[in-house]
Amino acid sequence: MYELILLVLGIAFVASHRGTRARIMALEADIRKLSDQVAALQQPSAPAPVQTTEAAAQVLDTPPSAEAETAALQPSEVTGEALGETESPIAAPVAAMAESAETEKVQEPAPLTTSPTAAPAESLESYLGARWAVWAGGLALALGGLFLVRYSIESGLLGPGVRLTLAALFGLALTAVGEALRRRVVPGISGIYANAMIPGVLTSAGVISVFGAVYAAHGIYGFIGSTPAFLMLALTAFATLGLSLLHGQGLAGVGLLGSMVTPLLVSSNAPSPWTLFGFLTISHLATIAASRRQRWLVVPAFANLGMGGWATVYLLSSFQPELTPAVLALLAMLASATFLWPARAFEAEERTSDLSEVGFALVLGRAPALVSVTLALATVIPALGLLAQGFGLDVNPAYAMAALLAALGAIGASRHAMVWPAILSALAAVVGIALQVSVVGTVLSLLDNSFDAAVLVSAVDSHILTIALGLGVFFVAAGFAFILRKGGQDPVFATLWAAIVATAPLALGCLTYVGYGDFTQDWTHGLYGLLLAVALLAGAEGMARAGLRTRLPLALDMLVAGSFLSLMLALEALATGLTQTLLIAFAGFAYVMATRLRDWRALPWMMVVACISVLARIAWEPTIVGPLALGKTPVFNALLPGYGLPALLAILSVYVLRPWPSTRVRSMLEALAILMGLLAVAILVRHAMNGGVLTDSIPTLGEQSIYTLLIIGLPGVLMTLDVREPRPVFRYGSMLLGAISMFNVLTLHLGELNPFVSGENTGPWPFFNLLLIGYLLPGIAYAILAWYARDKRPRLYVTLLALTGAVLGFAWATLSVRRFWQGENIVYWKGFLQGETYSYSVAWLIIGVGLLALGSRFDAKSIRLASAVVVLIAVAKAFLIDMSNLEGVLRALSFIGLGVVLIGIGLFYQKILTRGSGKETSRAADPVAENS
Repeated sequence: MYELILLVLGIAFVASHRGTRARIMALEADIRKLSDQVAALQQPSAPAPVQTTEAAAQVLDTPPSAEAETAALQPSEVTGEALGETESPIAAPVAAMAESAETEKVQEPAPLTTSPTAAPAESLESYLGARWAVWAGGLALALGGLFLVRYSIESGLLGPGVRLTLAALFGLALTAVGEALRRRVVPGISGIYANAMIPGVLTSAGVISVFGAVYAAHGIYGFIGSTPAFLMLALTAFATLGLSLLHGQGLAGVGLLGSMVTPLLVSSNAPSPWTLFGFLTISHLATIAASRRQRWLVVPAFANLGMGGWATVYLLSSFQPELTPAVLALLAMLASATFLWPARAFEAEERTSDLSEVGFALVLGRAPALVSVTLALATVIPALGLLAQGFGLDVNPAYAMAALLAALGAIGASRHAMVWPAILSALAAVVGIALQVSVVGTVLSLLDNSFDAAVLVSAVDSHILTIALGLGVFFVAAGFAFILRKGGQDPVFATLWAAIVATAPLALGCLTYVGYGDFTQDWTHGLYGLLLAVALLAGAEGMARAGLRTRLPLALDMLVAGSFLSLMLALEALATGLTQTLLIAFAGFAYVMATRLRDWRALPWMMVVACISVLARIAWEPTIVGPLALGKTPVFNALLPGYGLPALLAILSVYVLRPWPSTRVRSMLEALAILMGLLAVAILVRHAMNGGVLTDSIPTLGEQSIYTLLIIGLPGVLMTLDVREPRPVFRYGSMLLGAISMFNVLTLHLGELNPFVSGENTGPWPFFNLLLIGYLLPGIAYAILAWYARDKRPRLYVTLLALTGAVLGFAWATLSVRRFWQGENIVYWKGFLQGETYSYSVAWLIIGVGLLALGSRFDAKSIRLASAVVVLIAVAKAFLIDMSNLEGVLRALSFIGLGVVLIGIGLFYQKILTRGSGKETSRAADPVAENS
């Protein structure tokens, strides 16, 4: 008892000392002010009194009355007369002091500091003495009370009831002392120590002591029951929140912590979730109300986390929990944020219109970011936790999740400051639906089947399907509500909402289609996709008519892209096979034709998306309609429209977009049209030469040739883009893909997949066979690519492309000769016939002479050099192979033909060189004619 009395007396002494010190400091300030005035009066000429700008303006604007003017002039006139009559050296100071005294009688007392100054930097001494000492002192007081109770327990001096009473009195005493200090000491303390105020620390220590006493009375000694203990702890927490209005946000945090911990401290044999969440809701609302009054932002954030944490723990730790009270408490939390605090407090903040990365970063950090993030997390995490519940509860967990996420999204659509609730509500909806449907199992089952042959994996859950599609409709409505109402004021957030509208509903539809859809024909998802596409296009049209196009260009592009992707979802659900492929291509072309009506920059790019989708479907299922449904008639089968019509539509799109200002989209469509046309020709040849069988489980040269043509076409696409808008990724990407394609040719076409090595059948047709698609077409493609890149890429790269094409052409001629002699199978172990060996020399010499003629015709030295290489190969072959393997007349004819060709080539070069030297001589002899 004596220790407690001494402690209270010590606190009172400190308080009295601090009050005396404050009064002394005020007196010292007054003395310094008077000393400064005396020093100023002792100057030779006193400056005129300085008026503030507002006072000066008032004097200039308002003409003084006669009485005021007379009253103002009298002191100066009297002083002037006195000064004129008296020459004493102290006359001027005395007169000035008299004038100052008269002025102070009329004017209101001015504050000590008339202009705001920068706060001085806090030193280590200030930090340790004014902050750390306060925090440590408050902790020491709380521990001192606990140690005092422990000492009394160990010594057996006091009974439990007395100890608890003293602990409660000690807490109340600390609270009273804190309030007394607040009234007497706080006004004289600098504002930089607002978070280390002694009254608040003492009050916090007192509150903790009261909390401890009540809990000990209930949980340790059992003096009071559950209900009284709960009420006392709740009242203490609410009283603390009330005191926080006087002592600051730190004490509010203590009260909030106490209210959140109270349910853990009170045990009950029949816990009621309604009582729990009712108390938590009241505590949360009290905290938010106090925060609204004081404009706090940290305490509301922790209040949100506390509510969300309680809801999550309750849902995940309870068996067959009641969902209604938890859901209602979370909805009350959302309502308090919408209508109580922060509500519209930050709606007038300045908003950026910068659509760059910096602008989006500023929007994500928009005040009050801490409140909005915690509000969203406190809603999203329990909402996803609802999905872990079973069946037979008071509320369907999926519907409860949808209600919470819809309410959170509505907050994001109604407030400029609630960016994170909008984003996280959409993301949580997609994640929640993905967790509910059998997406992973369905996707894995599709890896071994085409979309047309896939089977239904899971039964339809009507609740999840309804909830997912309903959430999609909600996000469309909420997004357009924000964009059309507030998009012009907040373009960056409106662009984020456009991204949500374009992606979240589509993702929800795709998830339910993959999980529950009928892959043969699904009218539910088909109609949903069509309605979604129409809604997005209508929203884009509404934005354009509302004059938001210039402020929201990226949002308009997102809506157009989302509409096309939604249309593709509808086509996937309603059509299959060839019909689906053609409808995708025609849909892209329809968006291109829409450029005649609207000049939205995203419209022509949808044809690019359509072409890429067709190519992806071709990669997934090269037969378009399935191997069993593909006809065996050459050319006139499903491959002709499946490959040819999309290529034709791409060519028509390029034609339609001739006046379009953007060159990049035209370049992309040109490259895709070339690529798709080349693929159409290659696939028809492949189909025809294999008797109508296009695919096989074993990779063949024909299949690899399709991939090679694709890889050859991609560098052309990137090169075209690089010409229109140079970028390093286009330049080096095209060269990298070209190098990859050349490596494939050397290792596969000329090596492992070569029919001469693998023994693969080349087909019955003389020209349209495997050698055409495996060697001649890629060789022509390389030649075209080298010609296109001759002035756009390094010379070495162009030379390698040309050499690769020449090697493929040479291989096609050589293998075609072997096929002529050996038949469809040209495998190496069949050996060589003498006529076949002789024919190689003839073919190579014909190639060499042909290249020489072309080089002379176009004056291309590189082609003439290539012909020389081919002729040298023929010469080497004649001397190394024909001399030993050929016999009789074939050996003689081989060398005779070689000799005739070589002599003819020599004569041809002599004429060319003679003609060239004659021209040089004539130029040297007649320089005037050359220069004229």
